[in-house]
Amino acid sequence: MRKISLAAAPRRPWKNGGGETRELVVAPPGAGLDDFDWRISCAQVASGGPFSAFPGVDRSLLVLEGAGLRLDFGAGEALELDAAAVPLQFAGEQPVTAELLAGPVGDFNVMTRRARWCHRLQVLVLHGRQFLRREAELELLYCAAGRIDGWLADARPFVLAAGEGLLFGASAAASAAAGAAADAAADATTLATEGAAVPADAGGLLLFEASAPTRLLRVQLWRR
Repeated sequence: MRKISLAAAPRRPWKNGGGETRELVVAPPGAGLDDFDWRISCAQVASGGPFSAFPGVDRSLLVLEGAGLRLDFGAGEALELDAAAVPLQFAGEQPVTAELLAGPVGDFNVMTRRARWCHRLQVLVLHGRQFLRREAELELLYCAAGRIDGWLADARPFVLAAGEGLLFGASAAASAAAGAAADAAADATTLATEGAAVPADAGGLLLFEASAPTRLLRVQLWRR
């Protein structure tokens, strides 16, 4: 397990030079834009323009704050994406031009190298006390806003404030040791409101508590 923080995430220039992103985590550690296996980041979009091209990469995009984006895919295909929308999946080689609907936008991005990894990005709304079972090879649980109190299966407590997350899996340990700073609508989550006690057979089970409805972003990663 590794703690991830937006405040500590390094700033990286966009591939097309039109802005910068905060790189939450990348694999392998230290990988660049042309040789990563997977990459999770946040960005502030202050002006419209074309997206960077990432051939051979699958992408998921979620608006976290702001009025939203109008995305033009060419050939008369366009859509609007705001904070209420489900994550958008698209191919990194697909030409996309973005237009701000009304002012800057904050977004959350997941990219996986198609030949080696695949991913799913989900938005879970937590309220009260709920269980979540980890199911993927690697998982990032990221608090988009508010605060979440939680407990691991061994009863160790943790707290996630806005802009913080936990990365679970083999690569989490590898990236920490190295000193490195699907379908969005499908729901494979085992999530249920339960009592306070964690079941005895709770391998990979996490307990969360949020006093108000709070968005938890769940990124699941699988090796092909």
